[in-house]
Amino acid sequence: MEPDYRFTLANERTFLAWVRTSLALAAGGLGAVALIPDFFGARTLGVLLLALAFATALTSYRRWALAETAMRLGEPLPRSRLPLFMAAGTAILAVVAAVLFVIESLR
Repeated sequence: MEPDYRFTLANERTFLAWVRTSLALAAGGLGAVALIPDFFGARTLGVLLLALAFATALTSYRRWALAETAMRLGEPLPRSRLPLFMAAGTAILAVVAAVLFVIESLR
């Protein structure tokens, strides 16, 4: 069954928002490595940001596909763990960044 096109487009907009978030994380990761090379832990922070960007992009596609399938089958939408995943990932990165800044300031 074809779902209402407005729901399909809303699902696509949500997917694109997650992809933009992933691109921002990737830019931050590359920026951390390229723009602050003399900072202790810049590579670690950059790699963690790039890993979160990669995982966000993959997870957002999976979320889009599951929601699209559910809409076409007339089933309830599956619960998404992506917001929890992003909140936890961002919190962990914030703690890592804070620790790295403290270590850098003590050097």
